[in-house]
Amino acid sequence: MGAPLLEASGVSKRFGGVQALADVNFSIAPGAIYGLIGPNGAGKTTLFNVLTGIYAPDTGTIKLGSSSLIGLKPHTITQRGVARTFQNIRLFGNLTALENVMIGRHTRTRAGVLGAVLRTRVQRAEEAAIETRAFELLSYVGIGERANALARHLAYGDQRRLEIARALATEPKLLALDEPAAGMNPTETHDLKRLFERIRADGVTLLLIEHDMRLVMGLCDRVLVLDFGRPIAEGTPREVQRDPAVIEAYLGGGPVHPARVSEAPA
Repeated sequence: MGAPLLEASGVSKRFGGVQALADVNFSIAPGAIYGLIGPNGAGKTTLFNVLTGIYAPDTGTIKLGSSSLIGLKPHTITQRGVARTFQNIRLFGNLTALENVMIGRHTRTRAGVLGAVLRTRVQRAEEAAIETRAFELLSYVGIGERANALARHLAYGDQRRLEIARALATEPKLLALDEPAAGMNPTETHDLKRLFERIRADGVTLLLIEHDMRLVMGLCDRVLVLDFGRPIAEGTPREVQRDPAVIEAYLGGGPVHPARVSEAPA
């Protein structure tokens, strides 16, 4: 078995008297789709924020490959190869879909500020390449025909896809998705599942927080379950689904079925 792409060990985070994360350990293999689930308040988004540099952990280590991510700013972590989307969609509503993706792509530009001011030949060529790649990514996620629409005018599901396209524009090794299927109907969720499978097939590793257990159980290779900031189970979807601690956390007893879990508060 090869080295993990991402490895977290002993990660803890406290906010005042609240222990948001406590001794979280997990690793994600290259090319995997890894799920992060748990009831409301379990610490899922806090863990995402620690992984992506929004919060610094109180204890623990986080490595991408052999390099530590601890102490790095979010934009540096993005440049290292970790991109994310957010539970509450964060787009530039008064910019077009194309412009939103171009902003994500600028993390990989090289012309610099002086080139942008002087409009050098190198800068003009780079900007044209950014625009071309941004349109390719919009088409890749299925909204190429909406490239010139303002982001705020897009349908909710298309806004979710736009966030994914913008994240992909940073050329991530790991794409972290915070509730990507939230608010989607079953058809939209099925289409999203196919998109994630395509992203994985194209060489990007995925980490997702998700409340739709049908999606998690049908998509993820492994799943980590948090409850009150602590890991209570980790394994394949089948193993996690049958774990007594997971059953208790979600439903207070009784067998866990993906449909039942998706109806529980999470």
